[in-house]
Amino acid sequence: MTRTIDAHQHFWQRGKFKDAWLDEPQHKPISGSFLPEHLAPLLRQCGIDGSVFVQTQHDLGENRWALDLAKKNPFILGVVGWVDLASPDCEKQLLEFKADPKFVGIRHITQGEPDDDFIVRDDVVRGLKVLEKHRVPFDLLFYVKHLKHAATLAKQLPGLPMVIDHLAKPRIKDHRTDGWIDHLKAAATFPNVHCKLSGMVTEADWKGWTPKDLTPYVQAALEAFGPDRCMFGSDWPVCVLAAPYPSVVAALREALGPISDADRAKIFGGTAEKFYGLK
Repeated sequence: MTRTIDAHQHFWQRGKFKDAWLDEPQHKPISGSFLPEHLAPLLRQCGIDGSVFVQTQHDLGENRWALDLAKKNPFILGVVGWVDLASPDCEKQLLEFKADPKFVGIRHITQGEPDDDFIVRDDVVRGLKVLEKHRVPFDLLFYVKHLKHAATLAKQLPGLPMVIDHLAKPRIKDHRTDGWIDHLKAAATFPNVHCKLSGMVTEADWKGWTPKDLTPYVQAALEAFGPDRCMFGSDWPVCVLAAPYPSVVAALREALGPISDADRAKIFGGTAEKFYGLK
């Protein structure tokens, strides 16, 4: 029996790490602390067995904090943390965390880098080769403008499992696919690239979105990657800006349309289990 898994959620405790972005007026609904005890009842309510925590900080301390939370909360099935890809210490940092069975991947907040080509820089690719060597998956946090790099990296690093977070944040609010769809399809031609069906409600109109707004994007990703390489993520608590947790789950179920139970089970758990090697 496949577990049902939320492959993308966050925790933060105000004041523990750098979190000034939460003080911006538009982020008021998520400006408090969001911890395992807040997520657990939502998972239960939606029939979800466990989740994968994804980093929010470029800080090794957050890895340690999240792994400690995972020890105390068995529903946290994996932790996607951070290492400094551009540092000569990248491998040393990785090995510290790789020893923990719940440490399942690495992410860098690429979308926040001033250099749009950051992720394909030689020193960063050197770090990604360290991940490839140790078979540690990498989350690609991209905007549409970065998505062209997914195919470039996939070609250079064929042994590195990668997943595009939030479909690379297409312009759902504007109902646009130009500049996005072709690069998504190009990335999907590489078998080591996967896609998270996550983070969509906050790319739509926060106040007026419906599941129909998400459908063309979900269908495009499903057509490109297939259910074996698509996985559900809530992006909680960021999703709260546009929708409560149960609405996010329901919206994806609706946007997927009439698919087989086997395919649905992959998207809502099986793919994430395999991709991250969740114990």
